[in-house]
Amino acid sequence: MPQDMPPAGGYEAVQYKRNLPTKGFRPATLLGIAGVIMGYGWYRVIKGIRERNELAREKMWGRIHLIPLLQAEEDRDLVRRHLADQAREKALLGENFKVYNSDRYVRPTFAAVPENVTE
Repeated sequence: MPQDMPPAGGYEAVQYKRNLPTKGFRPATLLGIAGVIMGYGWYRVIKGIRERNELAREKMWGRIHLIPLLQAEEDRDLVRRHLADQAREKALLGENFKVYNSDRYVRPTFAAVPENVTE
């Protein structure tokens, strides 16, 4: 029995490659889209940090400009307390005693003392 041989000129090539379009994005396209999204996110973050710094600076300067007003309020309160203390001393003792050896102003210290102290 004779052996089967290939035809003259050989068999035609076997098609093993698929001729289909690729699915989805190419990696470069996906990387580009991710880069644009991240770039926009960083833009917003930096813009937010600058806004926060500006608000902090504005708050600080607002407080700096209020210091003279707050100091004047504290001085008025100290004068009111001092005059009330002098009037209370005069009512209790009949006259005001000089407790310091100089005429230099000494800022008073006030301490909160409970009313009912038991010893």
